[in-house]
Amino acid sequence: MSTARLTPADHRLLLRLLELPTAGPLETGPGAPPPRLRQAQLAYARAAADAGCAVVHHGAPDPAELDRDDVPEAVRRALADPAFLADQPSLVLRLGPPLPRAATVMFNVHLDTVAGDEPVSFDGARFHGRGAADAKGPAVALLAGLRAARAADPAVGTEVGVLVQAVAGEEGGAMGVFGTRPLVERGYVGRLNLFCEPTGLRYLPRCTAAMTARVRVRGRDSIDDRPGEGHNATVLLGFLAQHLAEALAHHPGGTVCVAGLHTGTLHNRVYGSGDLLLNLAYASSAAGRRLGAALEAALESGLAEFSRRFAAAPPFARTAADARAITRLDWLKRGLPTLDGPDPWLRDLLEGAGVAPWPADSHGFTCDAIWLAGVPGAAAAVLGPGDLAANNAHAQGEFADLADLDAFADTVARVLLAFAHDHRQTNGAP
Repeated sequence: MSTARLTPADHRLLLRLLELPTAGPLETGPGAPPPRLRQAQLAYARAAADAGCAVVHHGAPDPAELDRDDVPEAVRRALADPAFLADQPSLVLRLGPPLPRAATVMFNVHLDTVAGDEPVSFDGARFHGRGAADAKGPAVALLAGLRAARAADPAVGTEVGVLVQAVAGEEGGAMGVFGTRPLVERGYVGRLNLFCEPTGLRYLPRCTAAMTARVRVRGRDSIDDRPGEGHNATVLLGFLAQHLAEALAHHPGGTVCVAGLHTGTLHNRVYGSGDLLLNLAYASSAAGRRLGAALEAALESGLAEFSRRFAAAPPFARTAADARAITRLDWLKRGLPTLDGPDPWLRDLLEGAGVAPWPADSHGFTCDAIWLAGVPGAAAAVLGPGDLAANNAHAQGEFADLADLDAFADTVARVLLAFAHDHRQTNGAP
C-alpha cells in the first residue's frame, strides 16, 4: 500500500478544529463561554464522511447515568447546571455496517482540551494551537489512516468495521465518566480498541488511575491574642501533611502527591477550618485499594501523634484534644479502574504491524482507556503521535509536527490492514 499522508483538506480541518475553543467547564471555570465542542464534532463528522464514516450517535448521557460512586465530585457538582452536559456531547462514527465485536476496531479520540488560548498556525511543517498534540491532531491523522486502509483493502469497512469515538470529558479531571464510559457501556467497542494519545507511536497497554482525598478540619476560629481558645487548623493540617507524606512516600504500587493546603490568608487570626488535598495514583485496582487503606491508617496515626505532641502546648491544647472530632477524610474521586496490561493477541497484532511497545520500565499515564478494563472480548492500548511533555500538551506553545501526524496516519492504516488480515485468517477466509 502507499504511505498514508494528511491532505491539504486535512490540514484545513485541523486548523479549523484548533480555532474552535473546546475546553469544558471543569477546565475553564464558572462564567466562561460554553465550549464549541458540538461544532468541532460536526466539522469532524463532515470530514469523516469523505472516508465513508456515518454518524451513529451524537449526544450527552442522561444525568442518571452519572449517579455513581466512581464519578468525581467535581463532575457531581457541575451536574447541578443542566447546561453542563448539554454543551459536552460525544460523537460516534461507524465505517461499514454494524458488525460483531470480533470484527470491529474502535478508535477513541477526545476533542475537548485543557484550558488556555494558544495562537493557531501552520507553517507547512508544524501546527500550533491548543489541542494540536492532545488530541485534535491525532484525530485528524486518524481519518487519513482510515482512508488509506480502506483504499488498500476493501475488507476495511465491509468485512471488518471501524468505530470512532470523538468524546468530551477527557480533560478537567472528568476521567471519561460522561464521555467515554457511557459509550463503552452502550457497546460502542471493538475487539481492538486504540486510544489516540501521544505515546511516540508506541503502544501502551496499561493505564494508571488516581484517587483524590481531602482531609477537612472544621473547628472554631479564634483571635490572635487568644489562640488557645480555638482550633488551629493550620498547625493541625500542616502536621498531617508532613506525617502523611512520610508515611506514604514509599508505598508500593502507588504514588502520592501531597497537594494543596488552605486555611486562610490573614496574619492576625487563627483559622479553625481548612482543607488538605492529596492525589494518589495507582497502577492496579488492588494497589489502589491498598493505598487508600494505607492513607486512612496513616491519618489515624497522624492524629494520634498530633494529640500526643501538642497536648501540653497551651496555644494548641484544645486542637490536640479535639483533633479526631474536628477532622474528616472525604474521597473526592475513588474507585476508578486501571488498564493492567496487554493480552498476547493484542501484542502479536500490533507488533506484527510494526508498532513498538511502550518501554516496560517506563511509567504509563492515566487516560480514558481505563474504561476498557474487564470488557469481555475487547483488548485496549494507547497509541498516538508525539509526546505529552515534549509537545507542550498541557502547557504554553502546544504543537504537533506534520511528520508525526503523517506517521500516525500510516500506523493506523497498517494496524487496520493487520486486523483485517487476522480476521480473515481466524475465520478461514481467503
